[in-house]
Amino acid sequence: QYVYDLERYGMHKADKIIAVSNFTKNKIVTHYSVPAEKIRVVHNAVDFSKHYFDESFEIKKTDKVVLFLGRITLQKGPDYFVYAAKKVLEHEKNVKFIIAGTGDMEPFIIEKAAELGIADKVLFAGFLNQDDVDRAYKMADVYVMPSVSEPFGITALEAMKNKAPVIVSKQSGVSEVIKHCLKVDFWDINELSNKIIALLRYKPLHETIREDGYSEVKKFNWDIPAEKCIQVYNELISKD
Repeated sequence: QYVYDLERYGMHKADKIIAVSNFTKNKIVTHYSVPAEKIRVVHNAVDFSKHYFDESFEIKKTDKVVLFLGRITLQKGPDYFVYAAKKVLEHEKNVKFIIAGTGDMEPFIIEKAAELGIADKVLFAGFLNQDDVDRAYKMADVYVMPSVSEPFGITALEAMKNKAPVIVSKQSGVSEVIKHCLKVDFWDINELSNKIIALLRYKPLHETIREDGYSEVKKFNWDIPAEKCIQVYNELISKD
């Protein structure tokens, strides 16, 4: 309650609010009673200074790789990732599910993987530095972002930058701005597992999402949101 009260106070005192997505803007209007006209949406971008280069990985000789990367917390939906993994493994045997990150739900997710009988197929990588994050994306045959509620979701852009086909939850800001990915409601385990299987099985689909996603994300540039933020600042300054 303390955090909510602080956020609400700040939003009502502010002359303007910059939200990273329409998803976030709608949450602010609904839950904080802020007038919609006070909020400007400026979507995030991704740093494309590093060029893509291919790498080979030992694990890929025997298995396909499905990746979850982020905080292992309720908001990010790691439990839905594990439930979907169980369903995928009923149809596809040579698949490893990698969970990269740390968080308060980690013990629960480890126990859940064991309970579902897939502990040998779910690997916990822990916290990764930026170079290893990029390597994890490159290793992935599918990147899944099953967030329950995601203001934006830059990891999806980072995955696309590293040529990983992406599945994102519709409950995320990034789903508003990317086309060359697959989208699913976070709670729809059947649909999520079906989409993972489709990307693992059907090479033309996998290649199309991979290459078109890479081409799409190259158009994202931090100069664009920076320029939009400057416009907001200038509007407020000119009013004074």
